[in-house]
Amino acid sequence: MSDVMELYRQKCVSAEKAVSIVKSHDVVDYGFFNGKPVVCDQALAARHEELKDVFIHTAVTIPPIPEVIKYPGSFVYHDLQFSKLTRVLKSSGLPAFYLPIMYHQAPAWFRDGVADHRNVVICAVCPMDRHGYFNLGPHPSATLASMEQADAVILEVVQDMPRCLGGSEESVHISQVDYVVEAPADQKMTDLPVAEPTDTDRRIAGHIMPFIQDGSCIQLGIGGMPNAVGKIIAESDLKDLGGHTEMLSDAYVDMLLSGRMNGARKPFDIGRVPYTFALGSRRMYEFMDNNPAVSAYPASYTNDPKVIGQIDNFVSINNALQVDLFSQINAESLGTTQVSGNGGMWDFVIGAQWSKNGKSFICLASTYKDSEGNLRSRVMPRLKEGSIVTIPRHQVDYVVTEFGAARMRGQSTWSRAERIIGLAHPDFREELIREAQSMGIWRQSSKKDA
Repeated sequence: MSDVMELYRQKCVSAEKAVSIVKSHDVVDYGFFNGKPVVCDQALAARHEELKDVFIHTAVTIPPIPEVIKYPGSFVYHDLQFSKLTRVLKSSGLPAFYLPIMYHQAPAWFRDGVADHRNVVICAVCPMDRHGYFNLGPHPSATLASMEQADAVILEVVQDMPRCLGGSEESVHISQVDYVVEAPADQKMTDLPVAEPTDTDRRIAGHIMPFIQDGSCIQLGIGGMPNAVGKIIAESDLKDLGGHTEMLSDAYVDMLLSGRMNGARKPFDIGRVPYTFALGSRRMYEFMDNNPAVSAYPASYTNDPKVIGQIDNFVSINNALQVDLFSQINAESLGTTQVSGNGGMWDFVIGAQWSKNGKSFICLASTYKDSEGNLRSRVMPRLKEGSIVTIPRHQVDYVVTEFGAARMRGQSTWSRAERIIGLAHPDFREELIREAQSMGIWRQSSKKDA
């Protein structure tokens, strides 16, 4: 213990000293999600006048706003998964660029040299334990892989961060670190509000529930609708459910505390819910602290479709922005405007379909209101030019709106069009039928009121 404490004392420096190693044109990895540094970010931004074209990489920007993004001449900001805050920053004219990825490949990107070489990694972590290890907290993701190939590693120690049990690749040793920066004692984890389900969310969740059975293993994406599923499950009579997910959310706390999710029938990780990052409320972070019910893993494990496919009765539930009559899914952009990202959606859509009796559900509200209050359809004849196809039609299993759940797998183009139209708001169905006819994917014998 004395040896690791001596190393700690040698490497513990001010934020200003630590970030002084960053040079113009360096590639700097900020910790993903809750791993984003705060005091080191402020110290690096303070050097903006002496730096040029420093490339910052992160994933999901959460408060506080990163200081470096305010200096576009000095820093180029990349986000692997746009968040609401990233969208706001981008729309205000600040440079923020999206980096598409198949998330399960993220650790390999670093280890195999696919990603740009990282000159410096700066990541928020838990305090060092008596063995010299810093727990990475609720964001193992690709963090350790990034650190392994970087020229220098800076850790920002946050007292408030939950210690998250692994799993694997959930910790880094003091010997692998160049500098340690102690964050102020009052630096807290961002307490994100839980998205409250709308009536539409609850109706969508209700259409999924008949497909969930005792022993199903569940993955939930972000948003009010997945939270609605979690609440319904927690209040149901289902039993022996398992969990295996990319993102741990408050919905898992509800399911675990209810006793419905105990992982008893899983082939591995029995009694645990593997995840690779967590975003949610303080209640969830307190639940995670030293809790063996949830297990931190790198994305190469949680998101690997081959791993997911080994779990029978896997149920994957994710959100989308738009679907067209060919059943193409757009979950990340409005035209050329980046809204979210593809993240691990593809991983779980495919993995669930490789699972014995597994199912993938892609969910969306059938409509939205534009800035002028007009009702618009999210069920499109065809995706708007420039929109991103997140999931191509041949990989789509179930699509769900508040009007039902319809399976696309195994269906022809006209059958898909008919089923998709049946999921649209009634006010738009006639128009969609006309569009389907013009595109040659509608049969005259098809139900007019599809």
